[in-house]
Amino acid sequence: MSNSESRDQLYARRQDEIDSFVFDERVAAVFSDMISRSVPGYASIIGMIGILAGKHAVAHSNLYDLGCSLGAATLSMGREIAGRDCRLIAVDSSPAMLEKAAEQFVRHDLSCVTTACKDIRDIEIRNASVVVLNFTLQFLPVEERLSLLQNIHAGMRDEGILVLSEKIAGSDQEEDLVLAELHHAFKRANGYSDLEISQKRTALEEVLLPETIAAHRARLKAAGFRRVDLWFQCFNFVSFIARP
Repeated sequence: MSNSESRDQLYARRQDEIDSFVFDERVAAVFSDMISRSVPGYASIIGMIGILAGKHAVAHSNLYDLGCSLGAATLSMGREIAGRDCRLIAVDSSPAMLEKAAEQFVRHDLSCVTTACKDIRDIEIRNASVVVLNFTLQFLPVEERLSLLQNIHAGMRDEGILVLSEKIAGSDQEEDLVLAELHHAFKRANGYSDLEISQKRTALEEVLLPETIAAHRARLKAAGFRRVDLWFQCFNFVSFIARP
């Protein structure tokens, strides 16, 4: 971790009442540590998003990072599309997260990035060759997910791709339990206590609403995507490539 980053200890002390998880200043301060210790394969997903952007980005098109958090996916794409005359658009509704992301873009001299502090449901997608939803859709109400994907599909170029990464639910109760236990083992191996795991799970349970792989495939198809490929899975974390 750099000097500007802190270790995630937000749930290290027992809390009598646990508020719902929000992407506020406290989370922004520890987010890099939190996500690397909580999401198996996160660094690989970020690296591959850059490679996928390098393969599919088209000159004079737009690349969107919807729910960009601290901008890791944006930075990964920016490194791979240097010199292509593309525009990167990083969107997040959390001022605290986007402020830190903007600092990163300046630090890495990514002048092709435009930031927008908005709800991703209010963004018009236009001339998009790459759209990234990296662990973002899961925070929207289930009934609002299809309309967002339809909006994305409507604004994409024919040769473009959507990268959708999500925490998933198992296909049945037994699989869901197995995946959850493996994820908790991963978090323990990364230094989280059982108390931290339990309290964060409580904070997220009404905010992060996971669905099955089958549900994601069906919705992407309903939104108009002709092909959906699962390219990554580690425990209950997956990433899809969807093509318009």
